[in-house]
Amino acid sequence: MGRCIQGLRYDRGLTLQQLADTAEVSVSMLSSVERGQKAPTVVVLARIADGLGVPLAELVTRPEDQRVIVRRAADQDAVEEPGGWRRTILTPVVPGVNFEWIRTTLPPGCDAGQFPAYAPGSHEFIAVESGTLRLTVADGAVDLGAGDSAYFAADVTHAYANPSDAPCTYHVAALIMRPRTRRGPARPATPGGR
Repeated sequence: MGRCIQGLRYDRGLTLQQLADTAEVSVSMLSSVERGQKAPTVVVLARIADGLGVPLAELVTRPEDQRVIVRRAADQDAVEEPGGWRRTILTPVVPGVNFEWIRTTLPPGCDAGQFPAYAPGSHEFIAVESGTLRLTVADGAVDLGAGDSAYFAADVTHAYANPSDAPCTYHVAALIMRPRTRRGPARPATPGGR
């Protein structure tokens, strides 16, 4: 996928900075995605597709991949995040479907940080595989143990942490909505732009 994005960027004569500005993603994120070092979320991929002026499907599927999209275990993107935690995006990216299934492992005492509110209509389901997960939604927190699950409307800030002295593995099934604005084809960045 990274090579596809890079190829489309080259075809349009865009620098990393120009595409990052148009796609509203950071240069470091875009560079990491192109090199296959970071697993982009559906929202980030959609922004990159918008920045390139192509449908999301062009980044993630071949024309013959119409009905079934398979993501083999060997092709799943596993990312080591700062703080020692690891996330693996399990699901294929499906055009027009803003759904992700992510498996995350937090080492003992790890705080994965706070995540911003998503657009209204976004939802997250959490299922704890092992250990203890502290889920914070807005100003409230709840501790979940192995086998526990939770749901929350993800249009508020939320955070994940492992308050225990054992690793915690949990799954997030997320339906993330994004604004329906389309930025159109990529244009060169203007001076003073983001």
